[in-house]
Amino acid sequence: MINQQILLANRPTGTPTKQTFKFVESDVKQPEQGEILVRSLYVSVDPYMRGRMVDAPSYVAPYELNEVITGGVVAEVVESQSDKFTKGDVVIGSYGWQTHYTAKETEIRKIDKEIAPLSTHLGILGMTGLTAYFGLLEIGKPQEGETVVISGAAGAVGSAVGQIARIKGARVVGIAGSDEKVQYLKEELGFDEAINYKTTTNMVDALAAACPNGVDVYFDNVGGEISDAVHTQLNRFARIPICGAISSYNLKGEDVGPRIQTTLVKKSALMQGFTLGNYAERFPEGSAALAQWLTEGKLSYQETIKEGFENIPDTFLDLFKGTNIGKLLVKVADVTNE
Repeated sequence: MINQQILLANRPTGTPTKQTFKFVESDVKQPEQGEILVRSLYVSVDPYMRGRMVDAPSYVAPYELNEVITGGVVAEVVESQSDKFTKGDVVIGSYGWQTHYTAKETEIRKIDKEIAPLSTHLGILGMTGLTAYFGLLEIGKPQEGETVVISGAAGAVGSAVGQIARIKGARVVGIAGSDEKVQYLKEELGFDEAINYKTTTNMVDALAAACPNGVDVYFDNVGGEISDAVHTQLNRFARIPICGAISSYNLKGEDVGPRIQTTLVKKSALMQGFTLGNYAERFPEGSAALAQWLTEGKLSYQETIKEGFENIPDTFLDLFKGTNIGKLLVKVADVTNE
């Protein structure tokens, strides 16, 4: 049995290219006592992975050169030497871009195959859904009748944030990069307003029109000029969860913009960055809430799924083209006998 792997070949400057990655093959390690051999079914690609390609201090260690690029995977147990797992179980782990992996018991956890499609455990019921849940509710704290603005609103996290804000009774405005995405946000997800920043000549005016009562919560996924525009509309005591800054991930120079401190002081506003790991002990709470809302029809989701292990790097690069709606995944294999 051969394991296909994708390694980080070099540290990119600017936007990564196909040369950033290297395909290799290795023998599959047979599981020993307490270990489980798994076969990948779905592999996640996420914007945060770009940050880990840089050798710089951050909230998580950078990827090592010539090592497998790690990230979320839904997999099937092929062989088990553990009492906790049996052949055919479906599990989730973070062992990354490879077709097989021999895991320790603590590296994977079993997931419910019946609650929703397996891919959702990497999206709306997984890391992205939990990021939306904790970032919005713990930092944003939306109240009924308040206005919540989301950048990157048609992405996996942003689309979940908007729906959770609606569940909490807020008015929701999304910012996205195409008319198709704007239509998706308004017609399928029920956003009150949506703005196509690529065709909008004056974002400040567009936001003022979309948010006549100002902005109480800004869930920031992108940073850059879009965030500069949103900051002009903040209400007193506004809250700004900082989830990401995808506009700067591939910049070759320094990311320089307007200074925010004066605005924060004048508005008594809160800006707080976070990572999902901050809430690790509360994952069961978030997962249960998301699953309940999904079952009740209060949450919906869309996925962009590409097929084929060989297409993982290209799919990752698609993240920075803004073409996907919802969670971006690669399907590597089908479940056995399904």
